Amino acid sequence: MSVANAKQTIVNPTIPFSGNIVGGLHPGDIVLIQGTVLCDADRFHMDLACGSSTKPRADIALHFNPRFMSPPCIVCNSLVQECWGREEKLDQMPFKQGSMFEAIILVHEDVFKVAVNGKHMLEYKHRLPVETINTFSISGRVSVCTIAFTPNSAIFSESGDLSIPYRGSMLGGLSPGQNITITGHVSSYPHSFTVNLRSRGSENIALHLNARIKSGLLIRNSLLGQGWGHEELELCRFPFAPGQYFEIIILCQLHQFKLAVNGDHLLDYRHRMQDLCSIDHLEVMGDLELEEVRLW
Repeated sequence: MSVANAKQTIVNPTIPFSGNIVGGLHPGDIVLIQGTVLCDADRFHMDLACGSSTKPRADIALHFNPRFMSPPCIVCNSLVQECWGREEKLDQMPFKQGSMFEAIILVHEDVFKVAVNGKHMLEYKHRLPVETINTFSISGRVSVCTIAFTPNSAIFSESGDLSIPYRGSMLGGLSPGQNITITGHVSSYPHSFTVNLRSRGSENIALHLNARIKSGLLIRNSLLGQGWGHEELELCRFPFAPGQYFEIIILCQLHQFKLAVNGDHLLDYRHRMQDLCSIDHLEVMGDLELEEVRLW
């Protein structure tokens, strides 16, 4: 993930590290941690805390603790008034001793959502108000190259770049009012390209856009329960051409997607999948090159 839009970036910190989060945390913010688990690691932990006091010890809103002992697991907890709460345990281990990692913590109004190496891992409901969090700490058998705090939500490439086929994850899923922007160039000698908004944990596709350049068709459909629905083909104009730049904006509304291309509204597509927050994967494939993909 690029950290170009980060509001605060810490590079190559000495471990253990503890530092102030400029401006605190807010719903929609993202904490990105890139580093390497040491070969002899037995555990490490990351804390989102409400201050840095040691006597009395500051409250910890999220204690994220990968443990490599048998059986490996991730333990999450909160410290409130110097008392630990009930542990929440995930019996999976996406971190590997001796290997690099990228961990992303997305702050929602009611939960933290954590992804590791592009894959959603867990949700942890807030036990303390988000607005009280102002400190990040990390310690244990780990080295860190980057800690970044980024405002707003984002799409995270599973391959780390914009190569085609592109697959990205939206940790929070979609909600009304959010926009997905996709910019790039159609190939010089194209046949077609496809944009899919998919649902986690299934083969469902909430929105399938298939632009067929030679025939001037923009097919819209959904794949639900292993079956395709009715194709929507009506279009006032076809906006894509060989070799040309494009900007696609998909606006998610309560009852529909609205699609604009190069600044002009093109079509509406009513939701056939109602659980918008489960729509958390973006695919782009075919005869094009991408320049930017973002969620805002």
